[in-house]
Amino acid sequence: MEDAWGLALTLLSLSIGLIDSQRRLTPTPRAMKIVTDERCAQYASTGHPERPARITRTVEQLRSQSEVPIAWAAPLEADDKIILRAHSARHLARLKEPGDFDGDTPNYPGILEHARRSVGGALQALACARRGEPVFSLLRPPGHHAMRERAMGFCYLSTVAITVLEARATGTPRVAVYDFDVHHGNGTEAILLNQPGTAFFSIHQFPCYPGTGAGPVGNNCFNYPLAPQTPRADYRQTLAKAGEEMKRFKPDLVAVSAGFDAYAHDPLAQETLEAEDYHWLGQMIRQLGVPALSVLEGGYSRNLPELILAYLRGLEGK
Repeated sequence: MEDAWGLALTLLSLSIGLIDSQRRLTPTPRAMKIVTDERCAQYASTGHPERPARITRTVEQLRSQSEVPIAWAAPLEADDKIILRAHSARHLARLKEPGDFDGDTPNYPGILEHARRSVGGALQALACARRGEPVFSLLRPPGHHAMRERAMGFCYLSTVAITVLEARATGTPRVAVYDFDVHHGNGTEAILLNQPGTAFFSIHQFPCYPGTGAGPVGNNCFNYPLAPQTPRADYRQTLAKAGEEMKRFKPDLVAVSAGFDAYAHDPLAQETLEAEDYHWLGQMIRQLGVPALSVLEGGYSRNLPELILAYLRGLEGK
């Protein structure tokens, strides 16, 4: 009887050891890093579609769900040296002066600091991506319309372009931008045009604001214009085509301008995507197999939180 007990205890010990060994060999899934800062909700203009609720409601959605594990992070500091690779000193000075920039782009009090935090969020996302962490920068204002010397289209600093140039300056050989916002990222394109080691891929509605992006520009900017009301299957096919062509560039890092305004119910465009398409986009970015960071651009429907969550689920492989 004692021999039987001894054998049983030995087998139990071996089983526990095997389970522990398997646990050590199985990697623990990393939480999705969400970079945000509550101060980005502290400015607003009555009736303007680029409103604080875009962030506050999304944060609420992410805090209330349990499917995607979340780890929260704060933006890094974005100093002038980094920003001035993409913008002029005159532009930074103008962002401190009174007067709106255009009919869509008010000059809010402290807007330069808000825009700096958006840049800092993307820089934090860059640091996370380099560590192999899935990451999404959830801040406002957006950035992909901001030109070297002009704020426009709700955008004040060209967040993704600044981040790409920082990545290149700090050792990343080849960086691609994948911009799936429904509006052409004219600012990102203009700043990265013919920049060595970079490539820009934009899939967007045309004609539509800002009226650019009808075709390729220079030797590294590739545009995929789509007519209003393009059928979902055709839109997704073009998104996939751009992704395949981006893979041929062989990037070491991908920066995603994640705009959710090609959604069928977005008030600022006339396209046809649904939440499932953003989930698929997240999966596509994940399957690239290279470090990637995502930065919020547009997306103005009440369903924005659900669309972002669908995208994050795709990034997480869920």
